[in-house]
Parts: sequence; structure tokens; C-alpha cells
Amino acid sequence: MKKRSYIGLALGALVAVGAVLSLPSCGFNKKLVNITIQPAAFTFLTQAGTEQYTAIGSYIHPPSTQDVTSRATWKVDDGIVHINAGLVSPDPLLGCGGGTISASLPEGTGGSSNIVIGYATVTVDNPSDPLCPGGGKFATLSVGVVGSGSVTSLPAGISCPGTCIATYAVGSSVLLTASGGTFVSWTNCTSGSATSPECTVTIPAGGAALIANFQ
Repeated sequence: MKKRSYIGLALGALVAVGAVLSLPSCGFNKKLVNITIQPAAFTFLTQAGTEQYTAIGSYIHPPSTQDVTSRATWKVDDGIVHINAGLVSPDPLLGCGGGTISASLPEGTGGSSNIVIGYATVTVDNPSDPLCPGGGKFATLSVGVVGSGSVTSLPAGISCPGTCIATYAVGSSVLLTASGGTFVSWTNCTSGSATSPECTVTIPAGGAALIANFQ
């Protein structure tokens, strides 16, 4: 009887081990949680040339980062530039201005409707043109968002993600407010505390670019 009991226990242990080994690996549920576009902002000083934007995807199950530039769907909300697989070029017929670039991919779980989007900004400038930002009368303010959160401006113009760049008169003040997530800090905010969710920007002749960092 004892011998049979030992055999039964051994078989039971083997079955338990097999059940554990047969559990699905976390790697089969790889999930995209964030896309960061590099650079976060770029300015063309003429209506010519190209700039390559790169999309970096952050995954969990297991944690990893990947270059997803070639797989992402790229868009720009303003017709001043053309974009193809992250490669941006200005349209010489459309003058200067600013636009928001986005790169998106399905998260990989939960159906194709669950999309992760990253944002960056692009500016086309021409210092010799007085109507362009670099001409001295107007300048662009661009905002990048890292993590889960949003930034709005007063006066209106920026509501990022979505619209992450706007043009304002040089010397004017714009209040940026970070909300909708766990705010950590500003990058390139020169007024007040970098950890305050509000940042007041006095628009310089060359424009300004800030990043709001969220957890």
C-alpha cells in the first residue's frame, strides 16, 4: 500500500508541474503602453530639407522598448509638411507655420480599437519673412507630453495631445496648465517651480518648446 501511495504522489506532482508549465507565458500578452516620438520638436528654417522622426514604443509583459517607426501610422494635422514613415519634409508652396505630428499603433491586446498615440511638433520658419515666426512679429510655442496627461493654454491655442503647437505674438505671455494625470515636472519652464502644474511662458523671438512630464 505504501508503494502505491508513493507512486500516486509522484504522478500527482508530475501533473501539477505540467499544469504550471502549460500556463500561458506573460510574453504572449505583450502590450504597448506608450509611444514617445524623437525629437519632440523640430524647426525647419527654410521651406526645404528633411527631418527623420523616430517612434519608440514602451511595452509591458515583459517590459521592453522597441523602435516602431516603420510600423506606426504617421499623421500631421497641418498641411505645411509631408510625412512618410516619420520622414518629414516641408511643402515649399505652403509657407511657414506649425503642426502636430502623431504616431499610432494598436496596443496589441483588447482588440484593434485600443490605440496608443505619441505626439511631437514641427515648425516651418523663415527668418527673412516678417509673417513667419522667425521674422520678429510672431513665434511658435510647442508642447510635448510624456506619460498620461494633457496641457492646455491661456490664451487658447494649445490643447495637447491633439494640438501641441500654436503661434503667439512675440513678448506675449501664455499660461500652460498640466492636468489629467500625475504631473511630475516641466522641461524648459523658466518661470516659477518646475514641479508646479502651471507654467507661464513669455514668448521669445525664437519661439519656445516645453515638455510636460507625467507618471
